[in-house]
Amino acid sequence: QLQLVESGGGLVQPGGSLRLSCAGSPFTLAYYTIGWFRQAPGKEREGVSCISRSDGSTRYVDSVKGRFTISRDNAKNTVYLQMNSLKPEDTGVYYCAADSRHYTCSNYRDGHAYNTWGQGTQVTVSS
Repeated sequence: QLQLVESGGGLVQPGGSLRLSCAGSPFTLAYYTIGWFRQAPGKEREGVSCISRSDGSTRYVDSVKGRFTISRDNAKNTVYLQMNSLKPEDTGVYYCAADSRHYTCSNYRDGHAYNTWGQGTQVTVSS
């Protein structure tokens, strides 16, 4: 059973940066399409970004384009979400999720496409 552990969340001022990590074990994350989701208080979970299993292509929701970057480090079996120019509306619990069935990010915003989830890490953007 694949396990995912997120880390790197915290409190940051508007305009600041954070890098979230999603570490996988015992299986290799390179064999999975990985998505990042977030859930703000009182709101539905939202798909934020994805990196595909097939060719490493990436997708982003419009609200984070140009500010967030998803990447893999296969040597560390970790997927990252670099978040720059953070805004208060980026506040929420961030989850990574692994999809073993799809080779692309075509369904990246559909939580049902993923079959393994991490426990989440809190990101708070506030002055």
